[in-house]
Amino acid sequence: MIRLLRDKKVIFFDVGYTLDKPASGDWMLTGKFLEKAGARMKERGEAEKREAMEAGLRFLEQNHLVKTVDEEIRQFCRYYSILSDHLRLGLTETDCEQIAADRACGMKNYVPYPGITEVMATLCRTHRLGVISDTWPSIERQLEYIGVSRYLSFRTFSCFLGVFKPDRRMYLDALEKSGVNANETVFIDDSARNLRGAAELGITPVLIAADTDAETDYPKIHDLRELIL
Repeated sequence: MIRLLRDKKVIFFDVGYTLDKPASGDWMLTGKFLEKAGARMKERGEAEKREAMEAGLRFLEQNHLVKTVDEEIRQFCRYYSILSDHLRLGLTETDCEQIAADRACGMKNYVPYPGITEVMATLCRTHRLGVISDTWPSIERQLEYIGVSRYLSFRTFSCFLGVFKPDRRMYLDALEKSGVNANETVFIDDSARNLRGAAELGITPVLIAADTDAETDYPKIHDLRELIL
């Protein structure tokens, strides 16, 4: 893998399932949510839960230009209210506010993958590093908490552009900030769909399958530490 990086100047990383993972096993259904509504969730059918989650995600996707953590908390308060209404979970407005605030500010919700600070500290000696992430403003706290913020030169966050990967605006923003040609960069993500979007612009894609065994024609790693072996 080091050979692939030799002629590159910049390495972009996704965050979720690349640098860290959710402690509860789900980015949205956090520990605080499960504490307040997990028992009632178990009583609902899978189709009903899927429909509720899709309704909540539609709301988030249609309102994704979010500039501050306070705006993020208000948006997720509405998201959890949508889930509660669809699934008859009985969450109060205060419950939803507490869950949303915990999701944004409770760093116990995030678990860094082993060795990521060593990887970033090593790679930043030879490359400039950045992130391209579908996320919300609280991501800055998250990156600080998992110990990688100091190594990052560029950040492209979907919430500040109002679009998600694989929208080309995400990659163009990252390339503009890096100031290099696409063929001088690498993007590491756990989604082949997102990597296709990057590859179409000339960015070299690498799939990370830390928690899956996804098949791909792209170079693939299972652990970021493979980048420095």
